[in-house]
Amino acid sequence: MTQLKGHVSIVTGSTSGIGQAMAKALAKQGSNIVINGLGDQAKIEEERAQIAAEFGVQVKYHGADMTKPDEIADMVGFAKREFGRLDVLLNNAGVQFVSPIEEFPIDKWNQIIAINLSSAFHSIRAAVPIMKEQNRGRIINLASAHALVASPFKGAYVAAKHGVLGLTKTVALEVATHGITCNAICPGYVKTPLVESQIADTAKARGMTPDQVMKDVILAAQPTKKFVEFDEIAGLLVYLASDAGASVNGAGLAIDGGWTAA
Repeated sequence: MTQLKGHVSIVTGSTSGIGQAMAKALAKQGSNIVINGLGDQAKIEEERAQIAAEFGVQVKYHGADMTKPDEIADMVGFAKREFGRLDVLLNNAGVQFVSPIEEFPIDKWNQIIAINLSSAFHSIRAAVPIMKEQNRGRIINLASAHALVASPFKGAYVAAKHGVLGLTKTVALEVATHGITCNAICPGYVKTPLVESQIADTAKARGMTPDQVMKDVILAAQPTKKFVEFDEIAGLLVYLASDAGASVNGAGLAIDGGWTAA
C-alpha cells in the first residue's frame, strides 16, 4: 500500500488522538511525515521513531505553536527544507471548551479560534506557493460534524469549524487550476482524549452524569449509536490525498453515522 510513496505530509496536532492516527495512515501509504503537537518530548520522539521504523519512511517533528503564525509558517518551510516538497497538508490541531455563551471565557474563545481556525489559514497560506510550484497538492482540513450543524454550549468550537468549512471552499476555488485540492473531513464523535474531556465538561455544564452524557448527548447525535473509528477517517483521508481524489474539491465530507442527515 504505497499510493503516496515519496510524498511529504504535514499533520498538525499529531502527537495524540485523530492526528496521530492520520499520520500513521499517511505513513502506511509511503508518505514521509512532519508531525506536530504538544506533549512530553521523550514520548514524541518515541512516536516519531516508531512511525519511521514501522512504515519505512522519514518522520520529522516540528514543535510549532498553533497560536503563533510565524511558527506555523516555519513548520511549512521546514517540510520544504527537509524534504524538498510538500504534497499533503492536514490541518488537524484543535481544542475544545464547553460553556454557556454568557459565561464563555474570552480567553478560551480566542484560543479556540486561533488553534481551530486561524492556524489552518496560516498553514494554507504558507503551503499554497509550494504546491503551486509542484502543480500538485492536497489540503485537507479535519473539521467536524460541527462544521455542518451546531450544538449548545460549544459556541467557539462550532464557529471555528463553520469557518474552517468556509475557508476550505474559498481555497478550493482559488487553487483549482493548479492541480491542488482543498477539502474538509467532518467526523462525528470519535473517542479521543478531546471527546473524553468533552463528556466531563458537558456533564458539568448540563448537570448530568458522564454516562447520561454518553447516552443522551454524545451518541444520541449519531443514529448508528457508535463512535466513528480512526480507520474510517483514515480511509477517506488516503482517498483524498491520492490521485483517485483529484476531482473532489471544496467538499465538506461527513463521516458521522448519519448525524447530519436529518
